[in-house]
Amino acid sequence: MNNFINNFYKNQALFYKVFLFILTGVLIVYLLPKGGKFKYEITRGKPWQYENLYAPFDFAILKTDDEIVKEKDQIISNHIPYYNFNDNVVEEVKANAEEKISEVFSDSILDRREQVISNFVEKLLDELYGIGVLQDDTRMEDDQPVYLKRGNFAEEINYGQIFLQEEIPDYLNTNINRSNLTSLKPELLELFYEVIEPNVVFDGAFTQRELDSKLNAISYTRGSIERGTIIISRGEIVEGEKLDILNSLKQEYESQLWSESSYNWIIFGYSLLVCLALLMLLLFIRKYRRDIYDNNVKITFIFFNLLLMVFLTTLVVRFEPRYVYIVPLCILPLTLKAFFDSRLGLFTHVITVLILGFVVPNSYEYMFLQIIAGIVTILTVSELYKRANLFISVGQITSIYIIVYFAFTIIQEGNILDLDGEIFLTFVLGGLATLFVQPLIYIYEKLFGLVSDMSLLELSDTNSRLLKELSEKAPGTFHHSLNVANLAEACANEIGANAMLVRVGALYHDIGKMENPTYFSENQASSINSHDELSPKESAEIIISHVITGIEIAKKNNLPDRVIDFIRTHHGTTTVYFFYMKEKQQNDLALAADFRYPGPTPFSRETAILMMCDSVEAASKSLKEPTTGKINDFVEKIVNKQMEEQQFLNADITFKEIQLVKKILKQKLKNIFHLRVEYPE
Repeated sequence: MNNFINNFYKNQALFYKVFLFILTGVLIVYLLPKGGKFKYEITRGKPWQYENLYAPFDFAILKTDDEIVKEKDQIISNHIPYYNFNDNVVEEVKANAEEKISEVFSDSILDRREQVISNFVEKLLDELYGIGVLQDDTRMEDDQPVYLKRGNFAEEINYGQIFLQEEIPDYLNTNINRSNLTSLKPELLELFYEVIEPNVVFDGAFTQRELDSKLNAISYTRGSIERGTIIISRGEIVEGEKLDILNSLKQEYESQLWSESSYNWIIFGYSLLVCLALLMLLLFIRKYRRDIYDNNVKITFIFFNLLLMVFLTTLVVRFEPRYVYIVPLCILPLTLKAFFDSRLGLFTHVITVLILGFVVPNSYEYMFLQIIAGIVTILTVSELYKRANLFISVGQITSIYIIVYFAFTIIQEGNILDLDGEIFLTFVLGGLATLFVQPLIYIYEKLFGLVSDMSLLELSDTNSRLLKELSEKAPGTFHHSLNVANLAEACANEIGANAMLVRVGALYHDIGKMENPTYFSENQASSINSHDELSPKESAEIIISHVITGIEIAKKNNLPDRVIDFIRTHHGTTTVYFFYMKEKQQNDLALAADFRYPGPTPFSRETAILMMCDSVEAASKSLKEPTTGKINDFVEKIVNKQMEEQQFLNADITFKEIQLVKKILKQKLKNIFHLRVEYPE
């Protein structure tokens, strides 16, 4: 039991990676669609590249989405609305009219003309309510057919046959003027206005039920294909009826794979492919970025971002596949480049796109477009902390999306008339969503404790508390760090390294000298040398200890690991040569190991640049009457010695880049010493 616990403790980092690998794979497989995959890629407008295809079973030809939408629109436009005719209202109106006659007309008029008035009122009410009176409603054309429901019977009439309330005044005036009751017009109008009520009402619920019934009755198929029928021959163009049949076969094929046994096999297949993709990512990181592989937080961060992109894409695809390009997939390489490097960002992006090929429609088009966009993102985005660069990059990414989609549409359709403007809008929205990368990077910094160029920009502020403390306790070291930062930044720009990172590393690389500032020559304000009272070995220990002390101070002040790397490696495994030679004069058996920095040696271009710049700047103070020739020899001597001692063996810096760094150092030193061209006398 103890052995198991000990082994688990020793290999806990490996066990965590295995757990993270399995968890990520399970979550991705869970998000993937569980239907089977059709074994042929259907590309509209392209020749059929496979063998002659025969129907493996009977299946129906599905109507296209456009056909179904068109059929639905036609049903909706031709649908006849229903109106209810209320007989009770008619009876009430007529009864009220009989009562109102005696109230409106005087007794003298009723004695002489009551029967005539009653007959006239009854006649007009019969005409008005023959079809019915409709309250103000959405106005339709007079010849628009409608159904008028009287109980269980529905009669088709024209909308114009129904009286609208607004039409009643004209109708009454016309009929009264034509009768022999013109003298009683005010009383008659008063009577009708008081008793007439609408009795026809639009039946929205019944109308909608009838419409839904018709829409639900739509057939989504047109015709069928029998087993053994040839569907398409090799070389035929995939378009028109052939394309519809192939899509129908694909959908039927994938739906028939749905069973408990096939479901398990499909899950198994997905699991193999997803695990293989994730394994390739892990192996890539292990081979080319061992420092990231050994850091479980960074591995978790990478897998989390991959999983986030898969989740967002599957979510959008389930909601509406047409909007899949709204997902800002290029945030993934942007984020990983901001925290790590371009190569890892691009590789992770490609792995993610390959996994998403199982999810999205038109997978080849999607993968081609996203991989090209990812490459453009990696190639164009530099110095992400500069807002203008991000906006320019977003514009370039959006342009690439549009250009590639334009090209695919031309290939598939053979013209530009079928371009979908809505797709262009999704590209623009996806590009704008990419701008969210800056606040996202800030969130990741706080969640995962990582550092980006934007954080480096904040750390480069010389008014920060730690750098102010350095300038107060060790002003000479602070001035030296500023000079090294300027030299290192210029060299990094020349060879395309991370200039912001190397500048910040240079500013903080000597903070350990705050512990014993007077033991370093740049801080000695008087002729008294603190080392005069120490042995060479003790002096070397103090000099060497500034690296360890600097690491401790950096960790106490929560400086990022990427910055601490510069403190750790800026002397590599070189020796404190002055005190070593001094000790050797006193003791022939002096060991160089006692005077050697603990290392490690630089392991990146940026840390290698800092080592060269730090050594050259510090040693340049000893130059007497500098000339162009002296400076050139001086720089060559220092850098070549570092190369001979194999200080750059683990750094990914080339000989050509080292020569460029030498050139910049020589130029900068000449400017510092204000050298002029030596003219012949």
